[in-house]
Amino acid sequence: MTAIRNILTVLALTGMLALSACGKPSKADIVSKAEDASTRTELEAALGKPDSVSKFGFVETWTYEAEDGTVKFDLTGDSVVLKRTGNAADEEK
Repeated sequence: MTAIRNILTVLALTGMLALSACGKPSKADIVSKAEDASTRTELEAALGKPDSVSKFGFVETWTYEAEDGTVKFDLTGDSVVLKRTGNAADEEK
């Protein structure tokens, strides 16, 4: 009986760990992964496709959603020119 309980406990903990890994990364995680990205190709290789893309003139903004807000990268041509973060509360206003 104890062996079955131990197995069920391990399975439950494994399941909880797997579910927690499916959540969004933090802003710090995103910024850290993209730290060395200076081109559009490098940024996409580091982070994948952005959650949203907007354009204003010749500036394209790639937005990545994080558990604690957003991280935005401004690109001109092929170059990443600006990285900035926002708070979830600020995004709702």
